[in-house]
This record gives sequence, structure tokens and C-alpha cells, in this order.
Amino acid sequence: MFGKLLGKNKKELSSGESSHLELVSKISKMNLSEMRNYTNNKLSSFEVCEDGLVEVLKKLTHINEDTDKRYIQIEDMDSKIKKGFDLIISISSSKKISVEGVELIQEFIKVYEEIIKKFDREYKQTYSSKLNDALASAIEGVNRLSEIQRKMNVLGE
Repeated sequence: MFGKLLGKNKKELSSGESSHLELVSKISKMNLSEMRNYTNNKLSSFEVCEDGLVEVLKKLTHINEDTDKRYIQIEDMDSKIKKGFDLIISISSSKKISVEGVELIQEFIKVYEEIIKKFDREYKQTYSSKLNDALASAIEGVNRLSEIQRKMNVLGE
């Protein structure tokens, strides 16, 4: 209303921007099971994309502004922690992983290092090595995609 009075017009969102905002909104409301379904492409309403995987990783690694907490806490139930770790492993093996996604996986491992060690110690798991192997796999996948893109650029010229 005041924008019209001041002579400022509201910008129209392009379809790409509006679908991105819709994706971000949808992912922000998902729990771990829904995020896993999304990353495994089992949600009919949204197709897996690089931006979606990045948003899932951001949700897991960044601090929630409303609660001032991260998505996974050290006092959370072990099933939630295990689902979070498995989700990261699943994302890292996705063909849609991007450089930003790899950076967020690195951040996840760094941020949750204590929780990973505690979980491995208490439940005799090997998530520390599994997550590092998943990170290496994601890096290899991104390198493979960039190599293919480079070849396409050379052949396309």
C-alpha cells in the first residue's frame, strides 16, 4: 500500500525465483524422514535438484534463527542422530550434488564432530569414517561432473 503512495512498484518474481522460494519453504518444514524421501526422489511434488540438496544441508548445518539451535543436538535421541548421519551419506552419493553441497557436507562433519565421535564410541558405529568416505565420494562426483562439463565445452566450440 505505501509502496504505491511512494511510487515504488513491487517487483514481480520470475517463475524460477518463486519455485525456489517454494522449495525453500517446503524444506524448512520437513523432518528428517521427509528430507530423506526428498533426497531419494520419493516426493511427487518436488523433484530433487542441486538447490534442494543445498537447502537440506543448510537446514542440518546452520543455526535456526528462531530457536538459536542446530537441527541435531548432542542430547537428541540416537535414532534422530543416526537418521541425520544417514541423510548426509545419502546426499553425498547423489548425482545432483554441487560444490556448495560438498562444502556444506564438510561443514556438517566439522560442526558435528563431537556428536559423531560420541555416537561412534557409545554405539560402536563407524560414522566418522563413513561420513569422511561419503565426503570423498561427493568430491569425486563433483570432479567427474566438472570434467564432463569441460569436455563438453571443448567439443562444443
